[in-house]
Amino acid sequence: MVTNNPIPATGGSLIGATTINWEDVYKGPNVMWRVPRNIRLNDNIVVRQDETAVFYRDGKVLAYLDKPDRYALTSINAPIVGGLVRALSGVRQEAEVYYLQRRVFDGKFGSSEPYVFRDPDFGLVQLRVFGEYRWKVGAPDNFINQFVGTFGAVTTPDVESRLRDQMVILVYNTLGKMKDQNMRVTDLASSLGTIEQAILGFAPQHFGPLGVEVNQINGLSISLPPDVQAAVNERSKMGVLGVNYLQYQAGQAMTTAAANPSGAAGSLAGAGVGLGAGLGIGYGMAGQMSGVYGPGPGTPCPKCGTLVPAGNRFCPGCGNPMGGAPAAPTGAPCPKCGQPVPAGVKFCPNCGASLAPAPPKKCPKCNQDVPAGNKFCPNCGTAMPA
Repeated sequence: MVTNNPIPATGGSLIGATTINWEDVYKGPNVMWRVPRNIRLNDNIVVRQDETAVFYRDGKVLAYLDKPDRYALTSINAPIVGGLVRALSGVRQEAEVYYLQRRVFDGKFGSSEPYVFRDPDFGLVQLRVFGEYRWKVGAPDNFINQFVGTFGAVTTPDVESRLRDQMVILVYNTLGKMKDQNMRVTDLASSLGTIEQAILGFAPQHFGPLGVEVNQINGLSISLPPDVQAAVNERSKMGVLGVNYLQYQAGQAMTTAAANPSGAAGSLAGAGVGLGAGLGIGYGMAGQMSGVYGPGPGTPCPKCGTLVPAGNRFCPGCGNPMGGAPAAPTGAPCPKCGQPVPAGVKFCPNCGASLAPAPPKKCPKCNQDVPAGNKFCPNCGTAMPA
């Protein structure tokens, strides 16, 4: 940070000039140090390998001293001119030196206000971001002009506060660009590495005008509201199981009912009410779940919802294929395949043939209705065509 420590001096002159350097004891974790007095004629500035000294007067940068050496400041900022101005007008000119470190610094960032992310599945979701980054002064002229001249920063915490705010803005802008490329809330956790690289890609144009280089992003975390996070977790489970939302909810209800036999009816009824489902949709849910857990006794048909006995390969209500073993031999034979068919069904459970009676035929002689299968007209005895 900028401190008002005494100026390290290695010598002086009759007019009060001295040699100034930024000693290690004052540097520490600080990116910037302002020499805490006006520069006098022939003051000497010592610049070392990892430093840049910026000569600053009346809000304007006069020189950047970035090569290791000793510099004597003898420009127009000299107190002879300054003293003359003060004598004539009472105005004092300010001549200052700022030291900047060129090493890499570590910083942290976190959002104080949420970012509203519009997701096609979850609607408006409030996100918060946290992470760490590494940065350094890249362009001393921009850094001094922006942080000292524009923002009035005088301490390293002032600089770090500004950088934290800018990092959050950069992350939000990056998320906005990636959302335009169809990124969803459910993709965030698995895409943190990609998001970090995208942030680094946009960092030069964002931080360049501030004279700052961002070299690395670490530990990026994007947090969701608890209810959205729970929904995302459920969505992930559905992806692993390969089921849709209806199947997943039905499976959860069945699991709950199995764990609580005494309250099974209440649990399933509550699940049906919660889903806005009636009895018909309940059959549909069970039919959907049959694809996940396999058919069992009394499996509902996935097409019409009719309860299909175990082993029937076709639904007796609509003829939809069900799979499974042939039905046990009971009832009258099917006219097509000969397998026994239970009474009252419309289609053969074994071959799917329609069991509805054939329409009567007209007698070619007397025009009377003749039941299907009769070889002679019961009214006039005429032989019926095959």
